[in-house]
Amino acid sequence: MYVCICNGLTDTQIQSAIASGADRTHDVYSACNCRAQCGSCTASILCMLRSRPSRQASAPQTASIAN
Repeated sequence: MYVCICNGLTDTQIQSAIASGADRTHDVYSACNCRAQCGSCTASILCMLRSRPSRQASAPQTASIAN
């Protein structure tokens, strides 16, 4: 499904950018080699960013030993 008509970005492309480490809308556009045009898609991209699994939840927990 197209999320950004101006740049022709699909939800698959945006999800791929997010999976590759994009944390902000600017990062998503950069990963897709484009930039925001009209801004209508930014709310959808933000929603996709916020609904991604937390990186901290998937990072291994390590114990810290204080001396």
